[in-house]
Amino acid sequence: MDDGDRLGKADRGFFDDVVYPNLGADRDDVALGPQHGVDFGVLDVGGRALVAATDPLSVLPDLGFERAGRFALAFALADVAVAGVAPTHICPSFALPAGITDDEFAALWTAMSDECADLGVAVATGHTARYPAASYPWVGAATVLGVADHDDLVRPDGARPGDRVVVTNGPAVETAGLLATLYPEAFASLDESTLRDAQACLDEVGVVRDALAAADAGRAASTDSDGDSGGVTAMHDATEGGLRGALCETARAAGVRFDVDADAVPSLPGAVAACEALGLDPWNCTTSGTLIVTVRPGAADAVVSALTDRGTPAAVVGDVSAGSGVYVDGDRVEPPAEDESWAAYEALSGQR
Repeated sequence: MDDGDRLGKADRGFFDDVVYPNLGADRDDVALGPQHGVDFGVLDVGGRALVAATDPLSVLPDLGFERAGRFALAFALADVAVAGVAPTHICPSFALPAGITDDEFAALWTAMSDECADLGVAVATGHTARYPAASYPWVGAATVLGVADHDDLVRPDGARPGDRVVVTNGPAVETAGLLATLYPEAFASLDESTLRDAQACLDEVGVVRDALAAADAGRAASTDSDGDSGGVTAMHDATEGGLRGALCETARAAGVRFDVDADAVPSLPGAVAACEALGLDPWNCTTSGTLIVTVRPGAADAVVSALTDRGTPAAVVGDVSAGSGVYVDGDRVEPPAEDESWAAYEALSGQR
């Protein structure tokens, strides 16, 4: 495969060779800068932590513009929330297709604004314009901010030996929900009930409330004798690369080993069946809406309870130990070379 044919986020080699050596000025106020597989950065501002994350805005008109707006917003807010910090401000930049109407954008924007208001997120600044070469679904990007005490941050590289591994929702949440909603004709092998379950997964892609509930429960339940201030040590939203990729990224960031019991991993109804109907490995498909959480052992039950009380399937699925790599049912696994959902989306969209 030629370099220009690779889809999705830049791989680690490209990041290490091209991106990481060229990060502009070296400033002391950057407490956590760009790292491959890390969801957010941290600035020190007057002794407090300003958490910042930037993500593309993906708008799929076939979902309807209101639903498409909520879908796009869920991704933008997630990367601050996995720091255990409530997002407080968003700065969106829209590079819209020339054909979008004022009414369509109004529906998109109002839905995003209503969800932001419900979460306590204010729009701080932004940019909105139509451009002749712009096209769906990639219509811009957004930067999201949140403020917290440094001690309250959940770092992406924080997993430690002795932690328990918690997973919410399970594999293929986004892939199943999106493809089953956009291309129901491709799932003729599924009965109507299973197809509806798969389509319903699309409404589970947001992780803000789950991430904050997990972080709060971990802090409240932490009783470690070593003086830890919080029970949750790391969180990661399983996006590109799916559940397998997210587990590998979280373990590698901390330099530890994960041992995972596949049978313990929760699953949303219809999610796995939808992927299998397309010949996809659910663990290798993007699954926004699923969190990987590492937790000190004394807080694991409280974190799982806080999530399930919200109606989110969650379970302790494994353990963290000294070493490296991810082992599922005793076998070492590696992140997928490419998220399988990309090719499936391209193939299905090309059939219309």
